[in-house]
Amino acid sequence: MKLLHTSDWHLGHTLYNYDRVEEQQSMMSQIISIVSEQKPDLFLLCGDVYHTSQPSSAVQTMFTDFLVQLHDANPQMHIIVTAGNHDSATKHEIFRTPWRSMKVHTIGTLNKENTSDHIIKIEGKGYVLALPYANTRNIPEGFFQNLLDEVNSQNRESLPVVLTAHTTVKGCDYMGHSNATEFSVGGIDTLDIEELGSGYDYLALGHIHHQQYVHTGKHNVRYSGSPLAVSFDEAYPHSVTMVDIEKHGAVPVTTQIEITNPRPLVTLPTEGVATWDDAKTLLSNYPADIPAYIRLNVEIENFLSPNANAEAVALTKDKQCRFCYINAKLKNSGGVETKVMTIQELKSEAPIDIARQYAKDKGIIFDETMQTLFQEALGRLNEEMRNE
Repeated sequence: MKLLHTSDWHLGHTLYNYDRVEEQQSMMSQIISIVSEQKPDLFLLCGDVYHTSQPSSAVQTMFTDFLVQLHDANPQMHIIVTAGNHDSATKHEIFRTPWRSMKVHTIGTLNKENTSDHIIKIEGKGYVLALPYANTRNIPEGFFQNLLDEVNSQNRESLPVVLTAHTTVKGCDYMGHSNATEFSVGGIDTLDIEELGSGYDYLALGHIHHQQYVHTGKHNVRYSGSPLAVSFDEAYPHSVTMVDIEKHGAVPVTTQIEITNPRPLVTLPTEGVATWDDAKTLLSNYPADIPAYIRLNVEIENFLSPNANAEAVALTKDKQCRFCYINAKLKNSGGVETKVMTIQELKSEAPIDIARQYAKDKGIIFDETMQTLFQEALGRLNEEMRNE
């Protein structure tokens, strides 16, 4: 079985109030070309299709148009789309029946009563256990293994078995995710790879934006990563992954296919920080004909002028680049750098990290019990929003 693995598209995402439709459409066009040329048996989008649980009608139309074009590029291919923690579960479920006529399978919620909803057989090619994001408290113990056992009992032809998950696996590289820890990334707590069971040939993961293998000794657990950077800290190549699995039990062969962003995210200076005057010089000298988003890393002694943003915007007036923000770092008398957060940066913080900082400022010990209670309350709130 040959499949294209991708995740974390975050359609509808805006970058410092700049619309990113041009880039997202370019990404989708490139993916359609890849599918047209390579003719995979399966297209797998593992969660976070949208950036919010309530995407605009224009953004939803853009995605449905893409699905039709993708089907037309390779009519024999099955298309499986699972919901991530940013998505609305119900929006993935509404059109499940009509989509099936085009071999499109959309999975929004975890069906604990009828597990056959999650088992998709691609005739003569393989099995896919398509599982969307679900809070760990809503997943019955042994659920993944029971599904895998059920599929393996059916798999008399020794066809490849693919499992999907949108989660944080312990030991993954979370580079680019702000305030991530070894215990939680993007509001999803880490879990041991063993909790996802055994018996699959390839585990297609979503949620972490940095493409990578999760080392298990089998070379078959992979995050495809996001095809477009969502933040300036995602300073690495973005891609999709083509996977070939000869048969059940075989080691998957993967090929990383880079996606080109027509308007990349650029930080000036490329390393370290600059004085405000040097940062303005770098921005002034940035080529006028190169489209990009620009972040300035600036070290300040006390404060920046209230006109600093206006100065930066003026320097890009006749350029194709778009100035986004000044990432100011305050150097105190002790030589320790403290980041000065903007409103936009605050919005990008994980809620639990804001809670930790608030507790610290108030002199409160934010212990494990408080963290657990906070995460449970947040999880219930997110679940209600996803099911609206």
